[in-house]
Amino acid sequence: MFTACSKKMTFESSSIVPAAVGSVKIKTDQNQNHTIEVRVRNLAPADQLSPPKKTYVVWMDCKNSESRNIGQLTSSSGFLSNTLKGSLNTVSSSKPTSIFITAEDDGDAQFPGKIILRAR
Repeated sequence: MFTACSKKMTFESSSIVPAAVGSVKIKTDQNQNHTIEVRVRNLAPADQLSPPKKTYVVWMDCKNSESRNIGQLTSSSGFLSNTLKGSLNTVSSSKPTSIFITAEDDGDAQFPGKIILRAR
């Protein structure tokens, strides 16, 4: 499959998790689907935030639509593990205009809470 378009965004600095850094890669395939790859490191465990939360949720904004929950950050060796790395790989038929991360009590949240990190 050939990639028609590729875009990379970085997360802006956050006063909530100042050490956190990361990026988002968005690729558009020949069928006009959008592959979204989120990578974050140095992100404090959600249960250590004030107030504590259970998980980090990744959201996307699209032109002319509400924010959509596209999944939870995961790590290869347990949630964020000792390396404090998280990732998400997903596909969307809609083109994201921005990606952001919130800390939530439930991974299936329908509406975003306070934004922890944002990439545009």
